[in-house]
Amino acid sequence: MSQEPEVLTRVEGAVGRITLNRPKALHALTTNMCRLMTEALLAWRDDAAVRLVLIDHAGERGFCAGGDIRMLAESGAGDGAAAREFFFVEYRLNALLYRYEKPICAIADGVTMGGGVGVSMPARYRVATERTTFAMPETGIGLFPDVGGGWFLPRLPGKTGLWLALTGARIKAADCLLLGIATDYVESGRVEALKAAILAEPDRIEELLTEYEADAGRPPLAAHQDDIGRLFGAGGVEAIFAALEADGSDWAKAQLALLKTKSPQTMKVALRQLAAGGAMTDFADNMRMEYRIGARVVQRHDFIEGVRAVIVDKDNAPKWSPATLEGVTDAMLDEIFAPLPADQEWSPLP
Repeated sequence: MSQEPEVLTRVEGAVGRITLNRPKALHALTTNMCRLMTEALLAWRDDAAVRLVLIDHAGERGFCAGGDIRMLAESGAGDGAAAREFFFVEYRLNALLYRYEKPICAIADGVTMGGGVGVSMPARYRVATERTTFAMPETGIGLFPDVGGGWFLPRLPGKTGLWLALTGARIKAADCLLLGIATDYVESGRVEALKAAILAEPDRIEELLTEYEADAGRPPLAAHQDDIGRLFGAGGVEAIFAALEADGSDWAKAQLALLKTKSPQTMKVALRQLAAGGAMTDFADNMRMEYRIGARVVQRHDFIEGVRAVIVDKDNAPKWSPATLEGVTDAMLDEIFAPLPADQEWSPLP
């Protein structure tokens, strides 16, 4: 029985086209998918006939829901080798996309989370639709906002990136435009026509995106940007909790309730990750840091337990360890962020 490839890669006219093709799994990325995308991008890099890269997905349900979390947890519960291999290959893809010499257009029509963010955020043109839901939900499963989150999130306006990282909040297209996560908004019913137009005239992509542009409506987040800046700029995670508690507004109470469900370890990892990544000048340095975190966190209690509670048993009652923010010490964080042995460190593609 012939199986459909997980990623479809081909050249159509002057466009290198990558279509994520695991619709039943919401196109969750596997190591093989990352390899297939990397191979295509490397082949097209020096091909003068390819002038633009288009990344989209098959089916209706979503662009990409993240990585293959079950595989990561199963590997993490064992020796972690398959999980480390996945991160190594995925992060090389992220770095290749980030520094790619040709323009990339990602059509993030539908769920765009985790690994899907890593594939779409490096693109020059990032198209959202009314079906787009963007999130970095990793704190809810004891992972961390990886795939370049340490680079992209602290560069969003104010403290909105940290708010997204800590809460795992899901935002729609209008907010994605407000924050610069999306560059363009097109109604889902016109996406196929837009893609056909881009394939026909890739050099006119900016004009085409303007022609197909629609109104995403008012961004709900605009009403809370000042609150986010004030409350999530309070310092450490404990200080953010205290600021939210002291504020007492309904919005602040809702954020606090959300944060209390997240892994204390992961929230502190994310805060340090974004602070470090925001100060870096080289995307590859950020990915090296994230690989160190990923290689360790994937084998720690909170990730295994988070996946059990949210994805396997679905009881949504993870028992985090440490159970409190105070229990997550600087020494514990230092261990998670420490350099790996030289022969185990991540490196970008040559």
